[in-house]
Amino acid sequence: MNLSLKLPIISSLIILLLALIFPVFAQNGGGGAFPFSQSPYQIGERLTYNVSYSNFPSAAHAEFHIVSRGMHHGRDAIELRAHVETTGVVNVALLAINNDYVAYIDPATGLPFRSEEIARDATRLNDSVQDYNQPAGNEAIPPKQKGFPGTYDLLSAFYRARALPLAQGGTYNFTVRGEAAEYHVELKVTGRDTVNTNVGSFNAIVTKLRISNSPLRNVRVYFSDDERHVPVLMTAEIGDGDLRVEVAASEIVAPVIAAPEVKPPVAVTPGPIPAPTAPASTVPTVNTNWPFTIGEQLNYQIFIGSGATPMGIATFQVKGRSRYFERDGLYLTVNAQTTNELSRVFTARDTIDSYVDPQALFPFRTVMNLLEGRRRLNQTLTINQETGVATSDQGGRIEMPVGTHDYVSFFYALRTLNLAPSRKSVVSMLVENKPKTLFITPLKRETIQLGERAVPAIALSITTDDPEPDKYQLRMWISDDRRRLPLRVSCTTQLGPLRADLAILPAAPQ
Repeated sequence: MNLSLKLPIISSLIILLLALIFPVFAQNGGGGAFPFSQSPYQIGERLTYNVSYSNFPSAAHAEFHIVSRGMHHGRDAIELRAHVETTGVVNVALLAINNDYVAYIDPATGLPFRSEEIARDATRLNDSVQDYNQPAGNEAIPPKQKGFPGTYDLLSAFYRARALPLAQGGTYNFTVRGEAAEYHVELKVTGRDTVNTNVGSFNAIVTKLRISNSPLRNVRVYFSDDERHVPVLMTAEIGDGDLRVEVAASEIVAPVIAAPEVKPPVAVTPGPIPAPTAPASTVPTVNTNWPFTIGEQLNYQIFIGSGATPMGIATFQVKGRSRYFERDGLYLTVNAQTTNELSRVFTARDTIDSYVDPQALFPFRTVMNLLEGRRRLNQTLTINQETGVATSDQGGRIEMPVGTHDYVSFFYALRTLNLAPSRKSVVSMLVENKPKTLFITPLKRETIQLGERAVPAIALSITTDDPEPDKYQLRMWISDDRRRLPLRVSCTTQLGPLRADLAILPAAPQ
């Protein structure tokens, strides 16, 4: 684990997410304004990005949403929102960032006239508002000789860059204000390429960025080669590590029609932004019966015995919903690894991706990358739930009951079960490539202590169909509310009693 990741690095990561791609003004042929494309401003578009850094496969995620067009703060505007959050080891052990951004922009120019930011940490919430005194409509389009289109914040800049023509060989210079600083950027279109991501392959326009006053080096941004110009991949170097920002989800949801504004204007409070996947793919509206939301992230600290020092960390995340491998699906993932003293004697670093049916939550594809001491496992399973057969990328075949879960889908499906007293549920799950029957029995309602918080919970017993059904004494405590959050998991192992506790409870229901 690379613990050299410091605060300036994470700040730069956030800057990369929100300020990598800026509105620019041509320096070619005397510096006239380039056309302003409306295509990237499609109401209802949602984009989600996963950020990896060095050995951290999921250091952060960012979500962008074009919410609505209507009257906001006394004028016609498009409402943009974004959410940026560190994840996994970075969030738990290094730096917890959980920020929301809102921008109200002029539809004709993309210029913001109001920006809002909410920054959260474990103990407090800070918000700030900035109003831009800028002309509206055609008056905001500068004449040729001025060569500067106004002042953009980081969020509006993300979209304004997509509205550029991005012509082959074009070079653009611009300045954007954000994070209490101004950044001078040169963007140059260097060619075209095919980009492969977790959500598909894209024909892309390749650009190179140079950003002043930034530790980022060798910055590349790959825009989809269509009218929407979706940034599908961003790469850079920071210190001794490589930074990669990859599209994880994209969708177009039903637009929100803004209601007539009531005067005096009421400040809009930004909320969490859901997630989504691959440009140009439209998927059905999110199932409101889920106890979780797109983008939800749950971080766990793992303890052994009676020790108070975490020996491991696990992060579960709902990455997005889109078309994955030719079908509608939810993208779920877990990252887990040993930490502190345990990591010195036993290194474990596991990642499991699960692509599941949005209705039943049964997986149709499972990707496992496991590193546990000397053990290595890299395996992809394609699962046919109708025939009860899973095939591996190495040609193996697994017979299983119809409706069998993998490790990750089970974690989320458990939250949808009827947990009424004395009601036992039966679930099939693949364990070490063999189906195993699990019996989930609600035991009682009780209050457990997580840090300084007392949380109402439902205690569950999970047994198997083995000769010793309760050999591992597996217990779970689920929050006694609509979200059904897994608060604690405990079991008995060869190392002794093991406990995983939810590290940071979300501040509000999602």
